Amino acid sequence: MRALLFVNGEITDYSALSRWLRPDDYRIAVDGGARHLEALGLQPAVVVGDLDSIDPVHLAQLRKQGVGVEQHPAAKNATDLELAIERALRDGATELILLGAVGGRLDQTVANLMILAQRSRPVPLAIAEGDQLARVLRGPQSLTMEGPTGGYVSAVAISEEVTGVTYRGLEYPLENATLYLGSTLGVSNTLASSPAHISIKAGTLLVIQQVL
Repeated sequence: MRALLFVNGEITDYSALSRWLRPDDYRIAVDGGARHLEALGLQPAVVVGDLDSIDPVHLAQLRKQGVGVEQHPAAKNATDLELAIERALRDGATELILLGAVGGRLDQTVANLMILAQRSRPVPLAIAEGDQLARVLRGPQSLTMEGPTGGYVSAVAISEEVTGVTYRGLEYPLENATLYLGSTLGVSNTLASSPAHISIKAGTLLVIQQVL
C-alpha cells in the first residue's frame, strides 16, 4: 500500500501533483495539509497532528464524513509529520511519498528534508515537489532511477562525507568518488539513460531527480 502524506507547506500548482496521485493511495492529512486534499477534491483516510493549523470548519466536516482524526498534544517531542509517518507505517504502508513538504516556512522545509535522513525506515520514503523527487541513500546502498532522459539529477552529501559514490547512466560519471558535506560536485548532473543507478559505500546522500 502506497501512502501519500499531505503536509502543510506551499503548493502553487495543484495540476503538477497529478503525476503522483493514484486512486488506491492511502491518503493522510498532516494537520493543515488537509487543505491541499480539499483543493484537489480528495478526502483523507485520517488527519494526524495537534490540529493547530487545520481549519476548524473543515475539520468538523471531515469528522462528520467519518474521517479518522488522530489528535496529539501541542507540547510533544515529534513534529506532526513524524507522527503521520509512524501512523502510515502502523496502517501497513509499504511506500511513503510526502507532498507539500517544502515551500513556505524555511525552517519547516529544512526539517522535512532532514526527516528523509533522520533514520533508516523499513519502507521507501520520498518527498515529491512538482516534477522533482527527493530520496536518501544510506551506505552501503544503491538507487535505481527511471524516467525520460535529460532530467537533472543532483546528489548532495548530508553526512560529513559519502564514500564510494558511483554513477551509472548519468552524463557526468563518478567512480568510487567521495563527496564531502558542502560540496557541489554532485549538483546538476543529467539522466543520460534509463534506468540509471547511483551507489554508495558509506555515508548519507540526498538525491533529487527531475522526473519530467
